[in-house]
Amino acid sequence: MDKSIQFSVAGMTCASCVGRVEKALGKVTGVVNATVNLALETVTVEGAAETTALIDAVKNAGYEVPITHVQYQVAGMTCASCVTRVEKAMMQLQQILTASVNLATEKLNLTLLSPLSITDIATTLNNAGYQLVDTSYDVKEKEKHAFYQADWFPALASILLTLPMVLAMFAMLFQHDWMLPAWTQWLLATPVQFYFGARFYRAGWAAVKAGSGNMDLLVAIGTSAAYGLSVYLWWTFTGQHGSPHLYFESSSAVLSLVLLGKYLEHRAKRQTTSALKALEGLRPTTATVWRENNWTEVAAAMIKTDERLLIKPSERVPVDGVIIKGQSQIDEALISGESMPVFKSIADKVTGGSVNLDGVLEISATSVGAESTLAKIIRLVEQAQGAKAPVQALVDKVSAIFVPIVLLIALITLVSWGLATGNWQQSILNAVAVLVIACPCALGLATPAAIMAGTGTAARFGILVKDARALEQATAINMVVFDKTGTLTVGKPELVSIHTLSGDEDDLLQLAASLQQYSEHPLAKAVLNKAHEHNLQANAVTDFQVVAGRGVKAHHQNARLLFGSGFWMQELGLTLPQIEIDVPGASLSWLVSQQNEESNFLGLFCFTDQLKPHAIAAIKQLKQQGIKVAMLTGDSQSSADYTAKLLALDDYQAQVLPESKAQYISNSQQAGYLVAMVGDGINDAPALAQADLGIAMATGTEVAVSAAAITLMRGEPALVASALSMAKLTYRKIKQNLFWAFIFNVIGIPLAALGYLNPILAGAAMATSSLLVISNALLLQRWQPKE
Repeated sequence: MDKSIQFSVAGMTCASCVGRVEKALGKVTGVVNATVNLALETVTVEGAAETTALIDAVKNAGYEVPITHVQYQVAGMTCASCVTRVEKAMMQLQQILTASVNLATEKLNLTLLSPLSITDIATTLNNAGYQLVDTSYDVKEKEKHAFYQADWFPALASILLTLPMVLAMFAMLFQHDWMLPAWTQWLLATPVQFYFGARFYRAGWAAVKAGSGNMDLLVAIGTSAAYGLSVYLWWTFTGQHGSPHLYFESSSAVLSLVLLGKYLEHRAKRQTTSALKALEGLRPTTATVWRENNWTEVAAAMIKTDERLLIKPSERVPVDGVIIKGQSQIDEALISGESMPVFKSIADKVTGGSVNLDGVLEISATSVGAESTLAKIIRLVEQAQGAKAPVQALVDKVSAIFVPIVLLIALITLVSWGLATGNWQQSILNAVAVLVIACPCALGLATPAAIMAGTGTAARFGILVKDARALEQATAINMVVFDKTGTLTVGKPELVSIHTLSGDEDDLLQLAASLQQYSEHPLAKAVLNKAHEHNLQANAVTDFQVVAGRGVKAHHQNARLLFGSGFWMQELGLTLPQIEIDVPGASLSWLVSQQNEESNFLGLFCFTDQLKPHAIAAIKQLKQQGIKVAMLTGDSQSSADYTAKLLALDDYQAQVLPESKAQYISNSQQAGYLVAMVGDGINDAPALAQADLGIAMATGTEVAVSAAAITLMRGEPALVASALSMAKLTYRKIKQNLFWAFIFNVIGIPLAALGYLNPILAGAAMATSSLLVISNALLLQRWQPKE
């Protein structure tokens, strides 16, 4: 069926852009008409084309389609069937590109192609039988309500009303007749059925109106059948003495057990979000800022970039900043996972959310609000916890047909038992047992509960997983490729010696400092630090240029100076002088002067960079997991040889250019390896993107972090093995949870249909299945990285 959809297009500037976009969209299968409004920067497409195909067409034409991500809290979802229904309902809105529900957090994640009013979202949810939650409501207000409005009250009240009936039934096993009169049983069962159990009727009816089914519908039908049968037997009883055998205790016990299970499940689900809540709790509400020549207390949200802040001992750092006065020990445990306090002084960076332990600090704010490190961490954790693992696709397919199949099995059970035995009472009870043992809740919670617990726990130790797909990719990794500088080494090389070929050492050092003064490369900083030690000032240079992966060049006086690797010099057709190097593992850079088409080697600079303290142990951990470990570096062959020998690497390559790193990974993938790349620099971004799993050190560049699926908040190579083992453990929990969720249904439903389970045991099994799944996921919170 043809439809009309409108969305924004960015990058259009003139009439020719309009024509290009319309022409590109016109080629998409199913498009009847495409009209661009240049003034509004929107396009309206009529036809039956897939939205993703339209977006791809616009992008291939050289333009962008702005996409926004929003998240809402949804009330009323109880099982995997609800998840499927909400997602299907939301996808009916044309502005929505993707809709994903996390049952554990009860959150709806939407990707919007164009703005959508909250009213439209709320209306669509209401039509499907669910409600949009007002997040501005203060949850603490609930604590002020009367006890009968507490979330534990329905379960407790139901149990208290059901207990006399269950105890009487239990006493019959010991030949004690404590059975209550029929009217007493009815008085006890009725409020359980229709007051405390009203939530099941409401949600079940909403599902029926939406043409679907859910767990609530199964419970409502099952318990109503047992309750109705009891009322019927009571009213039609014609015996002179005693009372008929009623089943009020079965319907009440099932409802009580399900209510208790839901309450415990709700409490357990709250624990899976504990890591995220802990991170959100790190945000200070106020800060002391220097304004109008006074220290003034303001709301932390009002802090602006470059403002001066005062942080006293035991206070939390409100925003990211740089220390401009004072020194102190800083506790960054909940942000980086580093358990030991870190000493910080002037010019050091501090992260918002960390704790100032002993000194008084003044800092200059560098990143505030949504751009702060803590805000980005919270966004990453929320993104990971709201994502779906690929295996969830199977669960979604099962959930879509689960309730109708259970209803069909219950109907077959009812008819088969009734016709075969003539005992319709027993056939109704068997059918009730089938309905109440079905566990769509456990199916819906199996994956998200494990993902939330796993990613939350990993975040506590400084391992941020960007999405659930990364967890699955990490489980199959059998090769890890490391960058060297800043990843396996400290990343702060020192200039240890200069071999002069022309002029004296100080002259060469001053020339090199002049050439490197505009570079951000670690070797440039090492040169400038050494020049500062020798009280040498950098001279002016012109036409400065960075040659990626090779070195730098510029004009100084009447000559062009080059400073870079021997590989670059050989590329330029120069023959390297033979110099004996007495510094093991040194990184080498040549200083060359070019004048009148002649090239003169002025000197050789030797740098050393220490291995990170746990680098050797990190490589050993990976090898113990059966993983091949390789290293790629743009450094000299001698430096790579020395480092590879110390680390006992399986493979390594030196003098590798950024594009060659990605090619090496591609070749390894073609050889059958599933490769993880670990890096921290801009030059690692192509390799991180090419790898099956990109792992970035957050101590590196923003480009590397954005290209990676996993970010390590500390530049600690040992966290790589920890990240992989945590991912494997999380995915193992997902599989275990799905096994238990399926096994409860695969075994329980046939047993109930065959008459081996009564409704009370079936209800208990159903409640237990969800608790088992969440409890199993919560075991992930006990995980700790190996020291």
